This record gives sequence, C-alpha cells and structure tokens, in this order.
Amino acid sequence: MSPWIHQPIFFVDFEGSRASGILEYGVAEVHAGKITTARTRLCRATGSVRAEDVAVHGLREEVLAGHAPFAAEWEYFAGLRERGPLAAHFAGVENSLLKSVWPYPRNSPDFARPGERAIEWGPWIDSARLYAQFYPSLASGRLELLVAACGLQAELDAHAAAHCPPDRRHYHAALYDALAGALLLASLAREPHLAALTTMQLIALSTLDGEKRDVLQQRELF
Repeated sequence: MSPWIHQPIFFVDFEGSRASGILEYGVAEVHAGKITTARTRLCRATGSVRAEDVAVHGLREEVLAGHAPFAAEWEYFAGLRERGPLAAHFAGVENSLLKSVWPYPRNSPDFARPGERAIEWGPWIDSARLYAQFYPSLASGRLELLVAACGLQAELDAHAAAHCPPDRRHYHAALYDALAGALLLASLAREPHLAALTTMQLIALSTLDGEKRDVLQQRELF
C-alpha cells in the first residue's frame, strides 16, 4: 500500500455550534506533504448565536445574515469525501457538526479499508491524536501551542496571508485553524518514518476506540 502522502486529505474546521449551526468553514487540502488548496466562507446562522461564542470566534448574526447557509455546500463536502479522508484537530467536534447537517455523505470509498465503500463521513484523521502519540513529550495538544512548539507559526501566517480573508487571519477563524492543522499534518511528511505510513495506519492511529484500532491494524497486516 502506498504512503499517505500520495493521498489527498482534506483538513476541515468549523466555527459555530449545534445551536447556531455552522457559521464558517475552512478546508485545506494536504497532498504530497504540502498544503495545495484552501477554501472558506461565512454561513448564515440557523439558530441563535450566543454572546459568549461571539467573544471566541467574532462572528455576529447580523454580519452572517446575507450569506447562504452551510447546507448549500452539500456538493462540495460530499465531493471531498469521495476524493479523500477528512481530517481535523480533535475530529469529534467537526464530525458531530457535519452530521448535524447531513447525517451521511454519498456512497464513497472507505479509505480505512481499501477497495471497500462506506456511507460515513469518517473515519477521520485526527492531528491531535497523532501528535499525542508521535510526540508525547509535547506539553499540550492545543492547536496554537502545538504550532508554536513545532516552530510552524511563521509558515502558518504565510499560508494565512495567501488564503484567508484579511480579518480572519487568527486562531478561532475556520480557515486559519484548518491551515494550522493541515500544516501540522503536512509537517509529519518531513519525518521519513512517518511519511512512509499508509493512510490506513494514520486512520488507525487517529482512532480512540482500541478495538476498532486493532481491527484496522490487522487489516494492514493482511
């Protein structure tokens, strides 16, 4: 099986909640150890946006009112899932928000089980889980602290200048966070022994459920 670096992976971040709906998305594609494409937009709220959430992400209902809701992005996200696995930093949050809009994608390749098909958004590649295992000496799994600890902040800001709206070049902005996670993932390719892992192995190492992880790793062997 070929290394994961040959497979497009789509790093996703959302701002919003189940109550407000997804208010902003960011997607950064990682391929061949590099960030290759990026996309983002604001989305109209489908519920109330709490003041305490605005204090974190800076997105007010009145600013979002003129934008299409996130549900208009079905073809884009279903298409991503057909092309490669989705990734996120602590992926359970993104998976939950995505499933709150569309419980299932189209019938798509199962990148954890080559040659098979699945109707699930996951299994996801989770950069937080990967870094906890590959670099256990790092003190925190928080996105911004990992980026700083790995010396990637200047590189992140350069990507943000190229891809993010001028007022969204900071943490807790969807594409900025997606680029941060994508950069953490891409930087694994700089370590030869990590670059040689397969997509199935990355997915297995991202899976918290020990029984599921064992099944995936056994499939890798046979």
